[in-house]
Amino acid sequence: MLLSIALVLFVGMSLGGICKALKLPSLIGMLATGIVLGPYVMNLLCPELLAISTDLRKIALIIILTRAGLGMDVSGLKKLGRPALFMCFLPASVELLGMILLGPIFFGITHLEAAILGAVLAAVSPAVVVPRMVKLTEEGYGTEKGIPQLILAGASVDDVFVIILFTTFTGIAQGEQVSAMSFVNLPVSIVLGAGIGYLLGFLGAVLFRRFHMRDTVKVILMLSVSLFLVVCEDALQTPITFASLIAIMFMGIGLQHYREEVAKRLSAKYNKLWIPAEIFLFVLVGATVNVSYLGKVGLRAVLVVLLVLLFRMAGVFLCVIGTKLNAKERAFAMMAYTPKATVQAAIGGIPLAMGLPCGELVLTVAVLAIVLTAPLGAFAIDVSYRRLLKKEERA
Repeated sequence: MLLSIALVLFVGMSLGGICKALKLPSLIGMLATGIVLGPYVMNLLCPELLAISTDLRKIALIIILTRAGLGMDVSGLKKLGRPALFMCFLPASVELLGMILLGPIFFGITHLEAAILGAVLAAVSPAVVVPRMVKLTEEGYGTEKGIPQLILAGASVDDVFVIILFTTFTGIAQGEQVSAMSFVNLPVSIVLGAGIGYLLGFLGAVLFRRFHMRDTVKVILMLSVSLFLVVCEDALQTPITFASLIAIMFMGIGLQHYREEVAKRLSAKYNKLWIPAEIFLFVLVGATVNVSYLGKVGLRAVLVVLLVLLFRMAGVFLCVIGTKLNAKERAFAMMAYTPKATVQAAIGGIPLAMGLPCGELVLTVAVLAIVLTAPLGAFAIDVSYRRLLKKEERA
């Protein structure tokens, strides 16, 4: 296993660096590393590492959500109002609807399997979008009308919304009974998760204020609590549960509200922790891709990904109706909200690990979506923002 870990880190980081030098997202190189080193090509990764890849991807997802909570600008979200609220769920919902309509036609799958596939694809990628929106904010492009802030605010919540839908659909696919209580449990579990997480954030703020400890120790404590929350949700057999992923994000939001300076420092720590987590996440996802199956569905999958992107862009357009954004600014928002990567890598392999019939298809389409939209979306943002957005005149 030690040799496999060394290969994952060294080759993944090297190919990621090469892609970055070519102005491509580094995650493309990491995905390629996994495909080449994985069991379907060179078979250089030990089975023991691949066996725990699902757990490692879940840890990466926890890091993603904690970073989102610690860095979320809640006050900015309130100021942006209705468009920001709609950006959190409407584009993902419209894209999901598009997949439910198109999936059975192109792949011959059931509507439930199409919903699972749509839930995997419907999240935007913070790894691609966030650094670019921060750059726009620093340079003053689109800030007068809050365009980067709008996209940033929606991106974090969009991911959590999609993950909750994905969890619900996969639960139904595994044979969980659908009843009136199931529909009651969804909003209740979200509210309970938010409340539990926010309370834990408050308690963390009190603990960190009373007891001096290094920031690294605080990160370890937060990670431990996050893992405990996930285990508790999985172990609960009650009709009403709580959404552990929501709780993890709101723990960061609660800490930020009561101890903002500590939250900023911990966010920086999580950013460093994300460096090896990102490598493992994308390399291990690439390692599970069956290259021969990729050849069977490749063209159809590419076409479906492009078509559902049109649905997503239509969803963004609906969000900005009635705002002061002009045609160019709306076009930029629609384009900037399309890249996919992080969430697709984190949950794309779960249906396959669950043994669902659509598992291999979901994983393959998820990887293709990353390869297509991450570089194209990043390139489109970088090339167009100076032409489509107005630069704010600063004193």
